Amino acid sequence: MPIEVAPGRLRPTAARRDVTSSAGGCGGKDQVSRSRLRRPADPVGEVRHLSLVGATASGKTAAAVRYARRHGRVELVSVDAIAVYRGLDIGTAKPTAEERRGLRWHLVDACDPDEDFSVARYQAAARAALGEIEGRRHRAVLVGGTGLYQRAIVDELKLPGRYPDVARALEAEADGPDGLAALYARLREVDPTAAARIEPTNRRRLVRALEVAIGSGRLFSSSGEGLGHYGPTRFSLVGLTLGRDELDRRIAARLEAQLAAGFVDEVAALLARRAGLSRTARQALGYRELIGYLEGRTSLAAARAEILRRTRAFARRQESWFRRDPRIIWLDAARGDLDRAFDEAVGAAGRDETSARD
Repeated sequence: MPIEVAPGRLRPTAARRDVTSSAGGCGGKDQVSRSRLRRPADPVGEVRHLSLVGATASGKTAAAVRYARRHGRVELVSVDAIAVYRGLDIGTAKPTAEERRGLRWHLVDACDPDEDFSVARYQAAARAALGEIEGRRHRAVLVGGTGLYQRAIVDELKLPGRYPDVARALEAEADGPDGLAALYARLREVDPTAAARIEPTNRRRLVRALEVAIGSGRLFSSSGEGLGHYGPTRFSLVGLTLGRDELDRRIAARLEAQLAAGFVDEVAALLARRAGLSRTARQALGYRELIGYLEGRTSLAAARAEILRRTRAFARRQESWFRRDPRIIWLDAARGDLDRAFDEAVGAAGRDETSARD
């Protein structure tokens, strides 16, 4: 089954777009892109939440924390596929003790590192968290850069089915002599669009894409009015952007700080766990490379260089993913008045909703 928008609160008709000029890739303009959407009215009494997106190291967590402290009655929901794991702390740049002080965080440390955590499991947990937040008459701020997780909540995606027998056969194939290279070549033949969006070394996503294609007979990249449709939502969407040089500088500086804070020791402790690590946890950015170093397959210098390369490539993919969404109001994360601009952007999204109802 392809990913499609679930029926119900979100109406299937596409929102009309009127997109003003943007900075393109990730330029340095203050507010680089803005979409005016004509959406149907929110259901009476429904809380309007916020989703803050952007590339890794763009400053999303800090901006969300400042927003929550300024406004009160705000709870934060992590949208990070790896921050859900307990013990994967330094390498995931989880909110610090100071960033958690006095605030409610959801979907951080949600499972053990030997568990497999899926987008379906995230969607169910995030829906439950939103229900609790609304029950307290608070507002949620989704913050993080895992694009599919974010869309699963913002657009209530209906996710493809599971085909366990197919998945087991593919996992066995991945363990074979050609391993991931064989799976990637197979995916390029079956679904080249999906293959172009997946790293050849990302075992979990390769297996999942092939599982759906083989089990359902439909392409994993086939999404109907799902990932390619940006319809009405009760979330205000704001994105942080940085110039490429500055983003690369921040990524490098953060890695150095993580290594100084004991990143290698954290990975060693995880490897020493009796229950081990799930395939997803082992493949996480930084963890995979440092596991290779600790297991003697590479040097620390080579692992560091590979972490930087993969993280920068990941940031480019995040930018590309989020740039496709015309509903996002983009702000330059380096501007000096970011907090004021952030508040104005959120207010502007609300005013657009009001004018759409009038």
